[in-house]
Amino acid sequence: MSMKTSDFFVQRLKEWGVTRIYGYPGDGINGVLGAIQRANAKGEGIEFIQVRHEEMAAFMAAGHAKFTGELGVCLSTGGPGATHLLTGLYDAKMDHAPVLAIAGQAEATARGASYQQEMNLDRIFSDVADFVQEASATSQVRHLLDRGVRIAKAQNGVAVIIIPKDIQDEEWQPPQHLHGFTHSGSGYQRPKVIPYEADLQ
Repeated sequence: MSMKTSDFFVQRLKEWGVTRIYGYPGDGINGVLGAIQRANAKGEGIEFIQVRHEEMAAFMAAGHAKFTGELGVCLSTGGPGATHLLTGLYDAKMDHAPVLAIAGQAEATARGASYQQEMNLDRIFSDVADFVQEASATSQVRHLLDRGVRIAKAQNGVAVIIIPKDIQDEEWQPPQHLHGFTHSGSGYQRPKVIPYEADLQ
């Protein structure tokens, strides 16, 4: 049976140890929300905390990271919903808290047309995030998520993954073993820093 890209995305978040997502729904991210709901129905999901405003989602994800040491995750639709995440993400950046923000976006087929709520989110998030990328193909999603989470954890900072609405609902296509495809895995081990013997003395 085929799997939607959004279902794979939620499954991969679970592999990374994500247990909770703070967010606010909207049509630009409803594919991922549907995947969260489907996973929860099977008992394999991630708790979704619906907030009253996207700004609170980012602040709550930052707080989650600060108090638990885990990756904090927030979610919003595209357009103005995504821009509301900024203040909370700056809080995470300034306090060195690892946070992943997931933002929806106008359909890839409509990008560049000044479509409804279309914004250049990669530019908007470029100052606050150590990593920000928009998916342009289903087979790219795995690598973007793995890299984003790894950078957020390694640098104790913010990573942003932008997923257009139509890509969320497309059939999941794993990357091929060909030139032009990137393969990655989940998991990160923080380096153990050992001082020089002379410094210890």
